[in-house]
This record gives sequence, structure tokens and C-alpha cells, in this order.
Amino acid sequence: MVRRIVIIGANASGIEAASAVRKRDRTAEITLITKEKTAGYSRCGLPFVISGTIPLFKDLIVYPPAYFQMLKLNLRTQTIASIINTKEKTVTIQTPEGAEEIISYDSLVIATGAEPVVPPIKGVEKQGILSLRSIEDGEKIEANIKAGAKSAIIMGAGLIGLEVGVALIERGLQVTVVEMQPQILPQMLDNDMAEHVKSHLEQHGMKILLNRMVEEILGGDKASAVRAGGEILTADIVINAFGVRANTKLALDSGIPLGETQAIKTNAYMETDFEEVYAVGDCAETAHAISCRPICPKLGTVAVRQGKVAGANVGGDNVRFLGALVSTITRLFDVEVGATGISETEAKKNGNEIVVGVVNSKSKADYYPSAKPIRVKLIVEKKTDRLIGAQIVGGEEVTQRINALSFAIQKKMTIRELAKADTAYAPQMCEIWDPMVLAAERVLMKLR
Repeated sequence: MVRRIVIIGANASGIEAASAVRKRDRTAEITLITKEKTAGYSRCGLPFVISGTIPLFKDLIVYPPAYFQMLKLNLRTQTIASIINTKEKTVTIQTPEGAEEIISYDSLVIATGAEPVVPPIKGVEKQGILSLRSIEDGEKIEANIKAGAKSAIIMGAGLIGLEVGVALIERGLQVTVVEMQPQILPQMLDNDMAEHVKSHLEQHGMKILLNRMVEEILGGDKASAVRAGGEILTADIVINAFGVRANTKLALDSGIPLGETQAIKTNAYMETDFEEVYAVGDCAETAHAISCRPICPKLGTVAVRQGKVAGANVGGDNVRFLGALVSTITRLFDVEVGATGISETEAKKNGNEIVVGVVNSKSKADYYPSAKPIRVKLIVEKKTDRLIGAQIVGGEEVTQRINALSFAIQKKMTIRELAKADTAYAPQMCEIWDPMVLAAERVLMKLR
């Protein structure tokens, strides 16, 4: 009998799940449901279309219609899943024409993603408050720029807020970022590392106001200013970058439990509490690979890995998702920022006794003309000497160092082993002592 697989969500995790099922079951009837017009595109690339680095939003489409046809996936766009009946194993959908339809399933994967946080601020209902979560959102921002916008206020100094801010400055706009926390990138970096990034952004013209809570959004019908810390800031564009939260309304309304993070509760197989119902991606709770605490990382890398695990299990395998290190990387103007594992702030909050090593070095031999500054921070668990976290801010070569340190954490490498790492050297490419090794030696000095 042909198995019926329904996947709600047709981006990173949903499509990866569908592909994994198809690799294991050539006859399954696989239906993907998305409320968006476009499926299978990279949300992470949206700021780079706004900056002009990528010419068109359609260039972000990773999976064209031919891909769905090739794998015989039934893609339903502009379709809303409104009810999940876990007893009858059905999903009620609203078609683009407004008709109601009921689809039966043998296995269900929920990949509803995340949605922008809308805090209870006075004036938040005004028109013209933009966010950046979809192609349609990006098109609205682009339309404002083309209409002559000269300035923007970005509410929130997280990863997306800063990437959008950089993009707008590159398009010639004046940008002010308002953040209620005492630092930028509070979910990614410790304050000492974040200060270096903040200084770099300010050198490129970004105005950053910390410890400022947005109290009210001002304007007529359309937002044109915010009141933050008692000061009124005006702009042509107001962008909500407060962050995103797991989109769990459908699951919650259907009786599917949420976890501690208010994302959908899952186990290591990406299963929910209901048989043959899985959840993946930005809507799903998982475990941190080090602390084992529940987290909802909201990262594309985590989403595709979870989708692959869920799809494999739907297809008959018995695969586990081993947790997330929350490895993150970005580039803001000409500085690269990366982090993996647990931050110093989080480690102390969790009660870990740690030792920290920080080193300032160069990306190449110090005498080489194009050598750029690089700052490496390592977080080590004192009891075991194990590396549990790393952060890097530098002009180049940050990504692969963060990847290497991610591998070291996953393999439970001690700081003594890292300090003895056999690394390559060429003056035009790297220092004779890699900054990672120097940071490891800094930790060893403290341990001695």
C-alpha cells in the first residue's frame, strides 16, 4: 500500500525531509504544503539581495519547480494548513481559492518555521513596520528604498538586524540600530567580543544605541519614528528585528505539546509526543550538544540536519539527531564573526567552572602586507580541560577556524590536545602559530 506523507512547510527542513523520504521510498505519496508563493529558497540570502550583492530575489531559489517534479513531490503553494487531527491522521487545508480540503497522512512532518516577534509596544499595529523573513518582506524593503527612503531604524541588534543594517548602509541609507540589551549580538557573543564588532560597525557609519527599550512606535497610519529611552528617532523605514519565535500555533491548536523553549517538543528522532508526527527546523525544540539543555537554535544548518533525520525515520530508518552546537557565522562589512558551543556568559549562568583564553593575532604572518587582525576566544571546562566554546572576530579566515573548533568540541578535545595541534604555515596565508593554538596556550597558562 502506498504510504502518504504530508509535510507542512516547504523550505530548508521541510524539503530536506521530503528528499530523505524519497531516497528511501520511491512509491510514497509526498505532499508539501506552504502558505508562501515561493518554495525552496534561502532566507539567509535575503539581506544580500537588499544590499545589491545578489541581483534578484529569485536568485535565492535553491529548489526550482523541476526539482519537485523530478522527485515526484506534490507541492501545494499559497495553501494554509489550518487543523491537524492526530486521531484521524488528517490535515485540513485552505486552498488558494479559499476552499477547504482534508488530506490524510500516514506520517506527518511539521516544518512551520519561525515568525517575527511582535512585542506589546504602543503603536506596533501601525502600517509600514517591516521585517525580513520572506521574499515578500524583502520586496517591501526594496520598494521603500526605490521609493526614495534615506534612513532606517532597526529595532534589535541580533544577527538579522545587523545584516539588514549593513545592507541598507551599502545602499546609501543612514541606519540607527536600537537594542534593549547592553550589547549587540547577545545570543551569539560575549560582551568583550561584541564590543569589537560594534566598534567596527560604527566606523562604517552605523549608529548603535544600547540599553534602549523601544517604548512606542510613532507616526500617523504609517510608522515614521520610535520613542526609545525617552528620545524620538525618526526614519523613512522602521524595521522589526526583535527576533523570531517558533511558529507553533498550528501544533498548539492541534494538541501537540510544546517544550521548555515554547517550541514543539521532540525527541532525538525528531518525533513529537504523537505517533508518526515529527517536527523539524525553526519550530522544533532540540538539545544543546554540550549542556543537553532544551534549545531552539533557529539556524539553517540545524534545520536541514533535522529534516534529514526526520525524513530518514519516516522512510524506515532509525536515525538520531545528536544535538546542536549552534555554530554561527556572519560577515558584517569587512569583519567576519563566528561562534560555536557555549559562551562564557552561558557557561557561568549554567554553573560551569571555566577557564577562558583570549588572544589577538593576525590572519597571516605579521610582516605580510595584507595581514588582518583576528581575535580568538576559547571557553574551557576546568574540571575536564575540555573545550566547550569558541568565538572569533577577524578580517578573514574565521569560518574554517570556527568549523575546526566545532570539530574539536564534538570530538571532546581537551585544551592540552588543541595546544599541540599540528597546523600548516605559509606567511601569505597564516601565522606559524595559528591563533587557535595561541589561545589554547593562553588557557594552559591559567590552568598552570
